[in-house]
Amino acid sequence: MRCHIIIAVALWSVCVDSRKIRGISLSYKRFYREKKSFLCIDGSKMIPFEQVNDDYCDCDDGSDEPGTAACPNGRFYCTNLGFRPHYIPSSRVNDGICDCCDASDEYNSHARCQNSCRNLGQRERADVEGQMRTLDEGLRLKQQLIEEGVLLWREKQAQLRDLQQVAEDLQVRLEEHRRRKHEADRLKEQALAASEAEEGSLRRQNSTVTTIFHVLDSNKDGSITVDEVQAKVAFVQEEERVLSEDEAVALLGGGHQMDLSAFRDTLWNSLRTGDSVKIKGTHGAPGSLADEDPNIKAAESAAEREATDLKKVEEAYETVNMEISDLRKKLTIDYGTDWEFLFLNSQCYQLKVYEYTYTLCPFSQVTQKSAVGTEVLLGSR
Repeated sequence: MRCHIIIAVALWSVCVDSRKIRGISLSYKRFYREKKSFLCIDGSKMIPFEQVNDDYCDCDDGSDEPGTAACPNGRFYCTNLGFRPHYIPSSRVNDGICDCCDASDEYNSHARCQNSCRNLGQRERADVEGQMRTLDEGLRLKQQLIEEGVLLWREKQAQLRDLQQVAEDLQVRLEEHRRRKHEADRLKEQALAASEAEEGSLRRQNSTVTTIFHVLDSNKDGSITVDEVQAKVAFVQEEERVLSEDEAVALLGGGHQMDLSAFRDTLWNSLRTGDSVKIKGTHGAPGSLADEDPNIKAAESAAEREATDLKKVEEAYETVNMEISDLRKKLTIDYGTDWEFLFLNSQCYQLKVYEYTYTLCPFSQVTQKSAVGTEVLLGSR
C-alpha cells in the first residue's frame, strides 16, 4: 500500500511539472491555461496544447515556444526573483550561456549556472539608495536655492520700487530747476535790457574804450606798445601763454604802438567781442555790461548757479533711469520657475584648459583668455 502511494505522488509531481510553462510572465499565463488546444497569441492559428514548448515552432509569432529556442522571433521571460525580470531572445535558451540571473534559461544544458539574482538585487538596491540620497541632497540644495532666489527676487523688486520713487522725486525736482533756470535767464535778459536802456550804448562804449586803453597803457604815456600788449593781452583759449612779438604787432594793426584813436578802430574791436583775445585775469569781453553793473552781475551769477544745479539734477536723473533699465532687464530673465537660478546672475566661474582660462558668467558672457593675456569674448546674452 505504501508503495502505491509513493508511486502516485511521483506521477502527480511529474504531471504538475509537465504542465508548467517555461518562459512566460504572470501577465501571459492566461494564454497558457492547459486545455485541448492553444490559440497563437496573434490569433493566426489554433494548435493542440501538447505542441506548446515541444521544440517546434508552429505559431508565426513564436508564442507556442516561449521556453525553447525553436522560434527565431520568440522571447523567453526571466523571472529573476530578487532582481529585475526581463526578456531575452529565445535563441539564447539552453545555449550554454547563463543569461538569466536565476539560471532559468539553461534548464536543459550542460551549463552550471548559479542563481545570482539576490546579490544583483542587493547591489542594485544599494545603488538606488545611493542615488536617492544624492537626489535628496540635490532637492535640499534646490530648495535652499529657491528660498535664496525668492529673497533676492523680493529684494530686487523692492530696489526697483525705491529707484522708481527716486526717479519720480527727481522728475519733480528737474521740472522745478528747469522753471527756476528759465526764470533766472529771463531776469538776466531783463537786467541787461534795463541797463542798456538807462545808460545808452554809445556813451558806455566810449567810456569803456578809454578805461580799457588806460588799463593797457601801463606807463600812462598815451600809447600802447608791444610790451604792454604782451603783458596784458592773451588768447581766450591760451590765457597762460605769452603772445609772441609778431602776434602783438598784428593786434596793434601792424605797428609797434598805437594811440587811443587807433585803439578804438583796431584792438578794441577784438577785445570787445571776446572771441579770440581778452584782458588777462578777466571773464567775458571787456566793457560788457556785466563788468560794470552789479545788478547784471548778480543776475548772471544766479543764472549760472541755476544752470549748474539743473545739470546736477539731470545727471542724477539719468543715472537713476539707467539703473532702473538695467534692473528691469535682469528681472525679465528666466531664472527658473521658482527663481532657483537667480543667484547665478552675479556669479562667475573659471576653468583652465591647457594655456587658456575660460570664464563663464551665467546670464552675462563667456570669455577665453590666453596665457599671454589676450581675452576673447566667446558669447554674451
